Amino acid sequence: MRTVPEREDTRDDGPMSGSMREVLDHWLGLYRESTLIKVGGLNGEQLCERSVPPSSMSLIGVVRHLTEVEAYWVRMVLEGREDVPDYYATQASPDGEFDDVDPATAVQEVEAYQREVAQTQQILDSWTDVEALARGRRHGKQVNVAWILTHLIEEYARHLGHMDLLRERVDGRTGY
Repeated sequence: MRTVPEREDTRDDGPMSGSMREVLDHWLGLYRESTLIKVGGLNGEQLCERSVPPSSMSLIGVVRHLTEVEAYWVRMVLEGREDVPDYYATQASPDGEFDDVDPATAVQEVEAYQREVAQTQQILDSWTDVEALARGRRHGKQVNVAWILTHLIEEYARHLGHMDLLRERVDGRTGY
């Protein structure tokens, strides 16, 4: 059975006195890397394990959710694109990223997350001014690049806490 490759932990504290953009980019990158560390070495069955009943949350569910978060905030809100399809959550299954998981596709979905992150990072790199307004809107309101980056960091921080608990229940592994 295929597993997600283990990742060497090369995370560090980053620029503790850098520019606002350097600091925000570091934290977002650190949390993206932490996400991959949390799922490293697991197979499809383990990724799909709902280990904190009654929650439907699983490690792959969180990864799938973060894939959609990246696409929504960067491609749809920041870039203003409307042609971004839903990966997992649909009108028919609004919580599809958590509810419709399948061990047969879980490892490939981690790879899809990595491709989405590469795409969204490339877009973020082209927006150098953190005060620049996004082309799209959130609930009809304008947001700037700094707000989007801060929200992405908050989203990752929240879900990495979930991933800590889920991973520990799957195989006992703990760690930051």
